[in-house]
Amino acid sequence: MSPGGQFSIALAGAMVMLRAMLAKRLWLFALVFLILAPASEALADCTDPPAPEVNWRRCVFDRLEFREVDLTAAELRDASFYRADLSESRFEKVKAFRAKFVNAVLAGASFPEADLREADMTKADLSGADLATADLRRARLFEANLRGADLTGAKLGGADLTYADLSGATWINGEKVCSEGSIGRCN
Repeated sequence: MSPGGQFSIALAGAMVMLRAMLAKRLWLFALVFLILAPASEALADCTDPPAPEVNWRRCVFDRLEFREVDLTAAELRDASFYRADLSESRFEKVKAFRAKFVNAVLAGASFPEADLREADMTKADLSGADLATADLRRARLFEANLRGADLTGAKLGGADLTYADLSGATWINGEKVCSEGSIGRCN
């Protein structure tokens, strides 16, 4: 074989190796970029204190006490507040899709324009809560205490109110007040 033929074979081999290295470097560069990229605003910081617009997405605050906190416009999607005390707190325009408030104390809390779709509020104490204009579609309010709550303009399509106590609650039309003993529906 002539020296020129050996050179072309070596050149072809070098080109294949160069392409492989370049491909690996691009992959490596992409990996390094993803690791070192600044944290997105969409990432939750579960250690942040309660505040308006806090991002607590998928955070767990079970059995904690957050009385009278302002969580206006907070991101609480898929967050858990099992047996937490959030009484007298503000949840205006909160995004709490599929949030868990099971056995939570939410007495006197305000939820105007809150997105509580598919939220689980099983056995939650919502007595005296302001749920006016809240979106509670497909929410689970099984055995919830809604005594004296304001549901004016709330969206309740598909909500589970089984055994929920609605005594003294203002119904969605804003005119009807549920009679004493209204369990599971407004009488």
